[in-house]
Amino acid sequence: MDCLRDWPEPIVRVQSLSESGLTTIPERYIKPASERPVKHELTNDWQELSIPVIDLGGLEQDEASCNSTMKAISDAVRDWGFLQVVNHGVSPELMKQHREVWRTFFHQPMEEKQKYANSPKTYEGYGSRLGIDKGAILDWGDYYFLHLLPKTLKDPNKWPSLPPPIRDTIEEYGDELVKLCGRLMKVLSLSLGLDENYLQRSFGGEDVGVCMRTNYYPKCPQPELTLGLSAHSDPGGMTVLLVDDRVQGLQVRKDHRWVTVKPVSDAFIVNVGDQIQVLSNAIYKSVEHRVMVNSDEERISIAFFYNPRSDLPVGPAPELVTRERPARYQAMTFDEYRLFIRKRGPQGKSQVESLKFT
Repeated sequence: MDCLRDWPEPIVRVQSLSESGLTTIPERYIKPASERPVKHELTNDWQELSIPVIDLGGLEQDEASCNSTMKAISDAVRDWGFLQVVNHGVSPELMKQHREVWRTFFHQPMEEKQKYANSPKTYEGYGSRLGIDKGAILDWGDYYFLHLLPKTLKDPNKWPSLPPPIRDTIEEYGDELVKLCGRLMKVLSLSLGLDENYLQRSFGGEDVGVCMRTNYYPKCPQPELTLGLSAHSDPGGMTVLLVDDRVQGLQVRKDHRWVTVKPVSDAFIVNVGDQIQVLSNAIYKSVEHRVMVNSDEERISIAFFYNPRSDLPVGPAPELVTRERPARYQAMTFDEYRLFIRKRGPQGKSQVESLKFT
């Protein structure tokens, strides 16, 4: 872990660059032409594609409605790796409050935010880059990363104190999303033909890892040249994303092209990560996604990561391994796995692909 003690270069806050009034972005934020965002696709039918929106209220209704909702969730994960969920049980008021306390934090004076500056050893705190490659092309965004579970990883010194409601709001929000992820894990287990608690047990039962990254994407004078977050699949288990539904930014790769997600009011965007791809033996696949920025408005998004216990080896479920579909991945602990992104930052799907048996 010695290589992860500190950043390879002085950290520059993207928000400070944005607020300085510059009209061109520094060279180290300019992406290669092949990675730059496109504002639209060439065909109208492609523009109409969108990730499925699913009403989770059906899970609480009669058997037919419950089965139909479960199938819709499974189909969305198999076809897209992503879905939006409504009637999920988390109050819209709490969702709004959570967004706004974080927006307020990012508008605190810089000296207040700098008290929580992070390092690549844990990433916990206030940050502006992923990966420790010196001279890397950076993303146009700042973030705040926190551990919620296990409680032994929670560092009170890394939890911001301003604005005053922020700590209580984070706790309440985290408790609600743990419940939501638990429900979705049961649905995915059953849809794989496993018992409803299989995925949860594979994650460590109640000893799961939970963390959260709040992303702040400031206005950008040249959004066509950069990205708020480079293309990647999530390294963990399941991600529940709360976005600013006034501003589009998230794009999902579908059939080798990028689809811009249109946020639904009071919805969460849910996607599976690499760990569920491994456990399902690639029946479910994590999907690459990225974030665009714009010149007119800042954007906030809050990613809630539901992960396996860090020291448990994760490999394909034996029930999903057959002669026709042999095990596709070698087992690895999440501690070993996430070291990859801590060193290199977002790298598409190269990490999960490296686990494949040749």
